[in-house]
Amino acid sequence: MAGAADAAPAIELRGISKAFGPVQANKDINIRVRKGTIHGIIGENGAGKSTLMSILYGFYKADSGEILIDGKPTQISDSQDAIRAGIGMVFQHFKLVENFTVLENVILGAEGNALLKPSKARARKLLTQLAADYELSVDPDAVVEDLGVGNQQRVEILKALYREANILILDEPTGVLTPAEADHLFRILQGLKEQGKTIILITHKLREIMEVTDEVSVMRRGEMVATVKTAETSPTELAELMVGRKVLLDVQKAPAQPGEVVLSARNLKVVDRHGVEKLRGIDLDIRRGEILGIAGVAGNGQSELLEVLAGMIPGTGEVTLLGKPLDLSLKRDNARTRREDSVGHVHEDRHRCGLILDFMAWENIAFGHHNAPEYQKNALLMDNHAILEDAKGKIERFDVRPPNPMLTAESFSGGNQQKIVLAREIERNPDLLLVGQPTRGVDIGAIEFIHKRLIELRDQGKAILLVSVELDEIFGLSDRIAVMFDGRIMGEREPEKTDRQELGLLMAGVTGDAA
Repeated sequence: MAGAADAAPAIELRGISKAFGPVQANKDINIRVRKGTIHGIIGENGAGKSTLMSILYGFYKADSGEILIDGKPTQISDSQDAIRAGIGMVFQHFKLVENFTVLENVILGAEGNALLKPSKARARKLLTQLAADYELSVDPDAVVEDLGVGNQQRVEILKALYREANILILDEPTGVLTPAEADHLFRILQGLKEQGKTIILITHKLREIMEVTDEVSVMRRGEMVATVKTAETSPTELAELMVGRKVLLDVQKAPAQPGEVVLSARNLKVVDRHGVEKLRGIDLDIRRGEILGIAGVAGNGQSELLEVLAGMIPGTGEVTLLGKPLDLSLKRDNARTRREDSVGHVHEDRHRCGLILDFMAWENIAFGHHNAPEYQKNALLMDNHAILEDAKGKIERFDVRPPNPMLTAESFSGGNQQKIVLAREIERNPDLLLVGQPTRGVDIGAIEFIHKRLIELRDQGKAILLVSVELDEIFGLSDRIAVMFDGRIMGEREPEKTDRQELGLLMAGVTGDAA
């Protein structure tokens, strides 16, 4: 009998190429994924990872190349072909019907026949078995919208296993999980691996790659540049392979020198248009020369905290900026007033609230500040030449690539779009900068740049309120950390006096002796 080393790989891609017009997304990709292993795929934004997995799962058809499953050439024209080949995919944004039960979601599209009762009975029995085998216990009669994100992700995995997937592709699976939920997911993946399943893990988190994978493939600019055994590499080496140069993974900063209180909030509350209380009495202070990081799983009030302080939504309570009370009522243009009061805001969703993608970079750099004196030709007209020249300087200083202010915002990668927003907000020299998810969807080279700029602003004596779901970012940048859960601040910690486990418990609403 041939040894494991001689066995056909679970997946082999040979010479895969895919172009979208003039853009070569994948170029002659070769990769082998061994059976019963966890194989990581990493790369910068636009490196071609998602395109490659979309080809494997049948969303795209390769221009050239060959797919082999268990050593056999396999045609995958659509997702049904992929499912029949034993491939399942767990997407970053779950594909669940929220008002269906777990059981209904699992069998949806795989009912077997028009009689649902036998399908449900079979599925219920199989779910019980899968829960025992893989730590995937979820109440089959629970409605999906009532489940936490960790359990929703388990439903996605159960869907794939119900369809008898032997190969699982997971795209950024921990983006919405607490540390405890992420650890549980990794235990599930190890259990799947021990049962002979093959896992492909797409993630930008090098810590996760080092913790859970057996091998890792690195993509850069549409090409596969390396495949290495995880035990024989390091985060520093992987980062360099991804970017093509040395990258500082740790934030370099001196101790904070906090000064006067810039922003103070007491009993800050927000109720949405449906009458749901999103902020339930927030108390916090932010001082000059410090970064206050807000940790928490997305959806626990962090977005509303930034938006009410930026004047985008109404709230109640007492909030002062440098001793001056802020109007929380939205009876006037509060967002403009905040900018005039020296508050900068990097919205967590740059596409929805940070940029107009059809407008050019130089226009985006002026948005919200177009009434500034330096942009005015006279009382009626803006000085477009002055705006353009100002934009050129900001683009150069923030290393926006390509350095062309005449390109539309949608022409830039996610990282460079984020640099445009940061350049606009930081270079107005605000006393208070509100920053939401500063490196969401941003590659590792741009992350290093953005972190440096935020530390420079702190060291200039500015106050920064940072919201991020990335705990590594919270630990690296913050001078103090506040944890939010269900619209409340559960506790405040100093980064050097806490750890991921303690913060993870606070993020799950566990406090006091239990934490």
